[in-house]
Amino acid sequence: MIRVLLADDQALMRAGFRALLDAEDGVEVVGEATDGASAVQLSRRLRPDVVLMDVQMPGLDGIEATRRLAADPDLAGVRVLMLTNYGLDSYVFAALRAGASGFLLKDADPADLLQAIAVVARGDALLAPAVTRTLISEFVAASPPADPTAGRDVLTAREREIVGLVARGLGNDEIAERMVISPLTAKTHVNRAMTKLHCRDRAQLVVWAYEAGLITPRRR
Repeated sequence: MIRVLLADDQALMRAGFRALLDAEDGVEVVGEATDGASAVQLSRRLRPDVVLMDVQMPGLDGIEATRRLAADPDLAGVRVLMLTNYGLDSYVFAALRAGASGFLLKDADPADLLQAIAVVARGDALLAPAVTRTLISEFVAASPPADPTAGRDVLTAREREIVGLVARGLGNDEIAERMVISPLTAKTHVNRAMTKLHCRDRAQLVVWAYEAGLITPRRR
């Protein structure tokens, strides 16, 4: 059973998400928060698997709430799936840097929302859609890293290559095919890289890859 906390200041949005999730086997809505502060408080009390977090909320916004959740070692098992609109794209990279495991557009199909929750709940990052790669590329291009070589020396050449593929949105099976290795070996390399770089999940690994200049951001 995947336990989900809804965090959105719009009652209609919360009602819609609850109706969808309550009808799904294997998913339970354990609480609702109307702002970032209550999302943090409820997460500490309820320990959900996934927080469906809106970006813009009164008081404490979704990004700062995500940062506080990610910084709390007692909430290491709580994953944040950030909700955004096309008009809020500038928040996406900040959300990933804060510790979100991925993001989803608010006009996504219900099936996509359910899949996203399942992906994030099992500890993976929602980074496959091309829109994610495009957005990250654009925002990192606009903000060059302070130390482009930070952390590179702890990775092997093979690990750097694999992290670069992760940052381009490839899954373990695609990485395995590209590098002619088994999916299990690809997963092992990814996990080792995350451990060495102290990355919480693949989302933060992607952030590191762009900030370290491991791959070149695309520009329009």
